Amino acid sequence: MKQVLLAGGCGFIGSHLADRLCRRQDITRLVIVDNLWTGRLENLAAISDPRVEFVQSDVETFASDTKFDEIYHLASPASLPQYMTQPLRTISANVVSALNLLTLLKPGGVIGYTSTSEVYGDPVITPQPETYRGSVDCTGPRSSYDESKRCVEAMLFEAHRVHGTRVKVARLFNVYGPRTRPDDGRAVSNFVTRALQGKPITVYGDGSQTRSWGHIDDIVEALERYFWSEGTDYLARSILAMIMKFRCLKWLSSSRAIFPNPRSYSCRP
Repeated sequence: MKQVLLAGGCGFIGSHLADRLCRRQDITRLVIVDNLWTGRLENLAAISDPRVEFVQSDVETFASDTKFDEIYHLASPASLPQYMTQPLRTISANVVSALNLLTLLKPGGVIGYTSTSEVYGDPVITPQPETYRGSVDCTGPRSSYDESKRCVEAMLFEAHRVHGTRVKVARLFNVYGPRTRPDDGRAVSNFVTRALQGKPITVYGDGSQTRSWGHIDDIVEALERYFWSEGTDYLARSILAMIMKFRCLKWLSSSRAIFPNPRSYSCRP
């Protein structure tokens, strides 16, 4: 039986993941940590599971005598208006939180992280293959979010390479659906909010831009399969096998799963 920590569990995606975790029978305790910066406690209103504990706290400073079997890090704002107004706090929520969460992981446990398509920056290749490393601006106006996500990816992969930590990272693209904040600031929420207010829907540019969209139901289904239900692991099966496993999901073209790949520095030019 397992003890699980969910950081950012009151957020849009985090609360849906909490719902999925509550379906499991192998969990004795689920601790949800959220400072309610962008998350909302009402997102957990449907959960009445005695195994669930909610702790209102910054993830960076959260302390526990428990070492957790599984930790899922979703503690970060994801919309541009939120992270651009508080960039230092955004960096801390990602990077400092990840450092703290690693100390709470039981030896042999697994830490899952929801990264973002923003790690590709302003890509010159669309759609982005896994081999694409991006076109990034490390000091640009979005860098607090982009670079902190990239930093956590690097941190987790190095933890795996050096210490053998089990890590699972998923790069999510544009996720939408129930529990999105009305003030989220991204396209779908803006369209819906404006329509409900009886206002004209604002379209930037000529409207010919394209995006990869992922409905929350598809995304959490994929995260559930990847993080725990399918038993997938970097050491357990090949990337090709994983791709074949996920081909049935609608979100495959919208979100990417990243598997740690140990490398030797001697292979670098």
